[in-house]
Amino acid sequence: MNYIIFMPDEMRAESVGCYGHPFVQTPNLDRLAEEGTLFEQCHVQNPVCSPCRCSFATGQYPHTNGHRTLWNLVKPYEHNLFRYMKEAGYDVWVYGKNDLFAADTIPLSADVFVEKQAENPPAESPQSATGNVDDFLLEPMQCGEDGVKDYANVMAGIEKIIGWKQGDRPFVLFLPLLYPHCPYTAPESYYHLYEKEEISLRGAGEKKPEFHELIRRYRSLNDEEVLRKVQAVYLSMITYSDALLGKLMEALDRSAAADDTLLIAVSDHGDYAGDYGLVEKWPDGFEDVLTRVPLIIRGPGVKAGHRVRGQVELLDLMPTFLESAGIEPQHTFFGESLWPALRGGDGDLERPVYGDGGYDPHEPHCFEGWGTRDANIMYPGGVYYHKALQQQEHPRSVCRTTMMRTLDYKLIYRTSGDCEFYDLREDPEELENRYHDEKYAEQVQKMQNQLLNWYVKTSDTVPMTSDSRV
Repeated sequence: MNYIIFMPDEMRAESVGCYGHPFVQTPNLDRLAEEGTLFEQCHVQNPVCSPCRCSFATGQYPHTNGHRTLWNLVKPYEHNLFRYMKEAGYDVWVYGKNDLFAADTIPLSADVFVEKQAENPPAESPQSATGNVDDFLLEPMQCGEDGVKDYANVMAGIEKIIGWKQGDRPFVLFLPLLYPHCPYTAPESYYHLYEKEEISLRGAGEKKPEFHELIRRYRSLNDEEVLRKVQAVYLSMITYSDALLGKLMEALDRSAAADDTLLIAVSDHGDYAGDYGLVEKWPDGFEDVLTRVPLIIRGPGVKAGHRVRGQVELLDLMPTFLESAGIEPQHTFFGESLWPALRGGDGDLERPVYGDGGYDPHEPHCFEGWGTRDANIMYPGGVYYHKALQQQEHPRSVCRTTMMRTLDYKLIYRTSGDCEFYDLREDPEELENRYHDEKYAEQVQKMQNQLLNWYVKTSDTVPMTSDSRV
């Protein structure tokens, strides 16, 4: 069997048509759901790109091996999905951004790893649409659909698929794309798709963590109309990504690999996109808009038109691949194979999902804006400057955090004491923090005990090899 992973960056589930969005156009994701299995509650383990992708590839939580920052990537000595597949005889082709591998790990894990540049980029980069670079809202890109580098990377993947023939080595094609990651902009023909739609944003909420207000203040996010425009353009970017998926599916369906390929559409995490008065994401933010992502799988042995209600985690993909490829894992991991659900099961409705993020003052090197490391992007006037400044001036606003979610409740525990608890049955948009509500005291304590037990069990792993004392 072959495998294709189509991974847009920062695409939240609720902004996709087959996940219930009222007007966004995602015909290809919707078609994929009709032809395969959709997971209603897939949650990621961290709200930031690199930590989440490290969890996805290793099957472990960010805290297990310290993968909680943008800079600690998968090392050569760590087992990862792509290396398993390569060593088992698969051709591994990666086209897109690298938020996953340390440089020395790439040749061990991929036969090809290239980030293509846009074929016909705009003559000039789009400028801020508001004069406030911190809201990430840009003017339209004056270009066609091939003016975005995602187009070039998908086309490179398509070329590999079309060139593959029966008898060739099986392949893994990984497309870690850019859209709909901010800044919020799109080619002109997509940019205005939803500007006339009535977009309803989540409000600031009650008793939300301190970092919400700090972000709004540091980034001057005080214009609700601008935030609605942010979400409108964000949805346009999703429609653009969906169009690329359509090109990929069309090529696959007419290729020699059509009947023997597992196609996975998934994202690494979500985006605030104007909700709660916020943009982008935050290292210890664990709202569903950040953790709940689309996961749709089509291929041999997968039940068509099936929707799985039980919660799953992004790190479940690694053992799912290994099981179908017949590869015996050589390290300890915490993901669970999705194959029982892919064959028609409903998943474990009692299963909680977990995540962790943020940093502690004892590890200043983890914070954005530390030293001179980020001087090239975090300079005064740059789009990440105020984000880094907030982390440096208010380190407690990005403290170490763990999250536990069931289908009914969510607990977010922070070392700063700025904790959250939500009754998802009554408050699915997570607007009313009930952590200190006596009504929920027993449930909060129960989940904190479970969270402690999970953390102890997953705090480290022991290698399966033994060392000689001689």
